[in-house]
Amino acid sequence: MPPAIAPAPAQPGLPILIVPDQRLKTRARPVGPADEAKVRALVPQMFAAMYAAPGIGLAAPQVGALLRLTVIDLMEDDKKHPIVLINPEIVAASEELATREEGCLSLPGQYADVTRPARVKVRYLDETGAKREIEGEGLLAACLQHEIDHLDGVLFVDHLSALKRNMILRRLAKERRQAREG
Repeated sequence: MPPAIAPAPAQPGLPILIVPDQRLKTRARPVGPADEAKVRALVPQMFAAMYAAPGIGLAAPQVGALLRLTVIDLMEDDKKHPIVLINPEIVAASEELATREEGCLSLPGQYADVTRPARVKVRYLDETGAKREIEGEGLLAACLQHEIDHLDGVLFVDHLSALKRNMILRRLAKERRQAREG
């Protein structure tokens, strides 16, 4: 009788990078044709990590892939409405501004009010390579801008005053230190 084959260990979810990881401050490169297989494999893993966190957006640099790729799902009406944005770029933004409280999976438990354009139009490629545009206002506009910022190495705290940013970063460092010490 042949020996039993042990099942493969479960694949751990993608770890989400936490500040101060320098990859979070690095500008991601555009996705090209040679990245097709990597993107196809990465997208479902990114959605799984985002939903598990839980969050409503996740950019590839947050999982260590320095590609211009982000996933978003606002979970409106508690239903999944996943959006994949490859090489997204903001092509129009309103002069009107809106302030919303933002948080980030790379700065767990930290929140602050951020002021951004109230409406944006974003051009991107979807997961099939088709050119698309999406217009957003409210939470969607903030999320699109937040995730595209990640692709440029910008965190939501970079939109705050130095005092507020440093308070948040010190608080995060203290909480992480306390968690490690048990």
